[in-house]
Amino acid sequence: MIHARSPRLYVDGAIRAGETIAPGPKQTSYLLNVMRLKEGAVVRLFNGRDGEWLTEMVSARKRDAALRCVEQVLPQTTMPELCYLFAPLKAARLDYLVQKATEMGASCLMPVITERTVARRVNLTRMGANAIEAAEQCNLLSVPEVRAPSDLAAAIAGWDGGKRLVYCDEAAPVAAPLDALRRIGGTIGGVLIGPEGGFSDDERELLRAREFVVPISLGPRIMRADTAGVAILALVQAVSGDWR
Repeated sequence: MIHARSPRLYVDGAIRAGETIAPGPKQTSYLLNVMRLKEGAVVRLFNGRDGEWLTEMVSARKRDAALRCVEQVLPQTTMPELCYLFAPLKAARLDYLVQKATEMGASCLMPVITERTVARRVNLTRMGANAIEAAEQCNLLSVPEVRAPSDLAAAIAGWDGGKRLVYCDEAAPVAAPLDALRRIGGTIGGVLIGPEGGFSDDERELLRAREFVVPISLGPRIMRADTAGVAILALVQAVSGDWR
């Protein structure tokens, strides 16, 4: 079966040989009305646990479809732990942030409310949908965990001190980010991006008081928060993540 260009969907349930899976209503509409698939068509499925599978459409009715699991084509891999903590942005930019963080290999997404955070209400369902869509389109085998919002102090208090947390700060003492990252000892477990107005003085004091927190400058230019997120994730992946 030719499958490189076949539709690719994320499902919650287990995927096993011979199992028949009924896609959700939106997925069914996509397969039947957008892709116009018929019985016998190939659809790729993944769930973050069982690898990627080829399935055959064995039923294609007006409002429902059924997919029979045929064979596993990719075994499940373990995503390195890299939590992306960020001050929420307005809807369209938050969509972009979630999509790009997923593509860059973030294993979890955690909104963090800071003193200067403007968008304090976060639609977690929408965040999850954007993460799934990015994983489907980019051939990822896992979808990052979407965590409930937390204020900055609680997020720092609950952090595993055995893992480094890198945060972007234009006032960091080392201006060269690659040099700074290479000097870090231990495992980098996450990155933290602040709001558009930056962290307050009290928040900087809170962060720098913790030994596991490492401030990083992203160089001579001030970046928007969503751009800074992509930049720091790329740097961390290149220095200590799965890009090496």
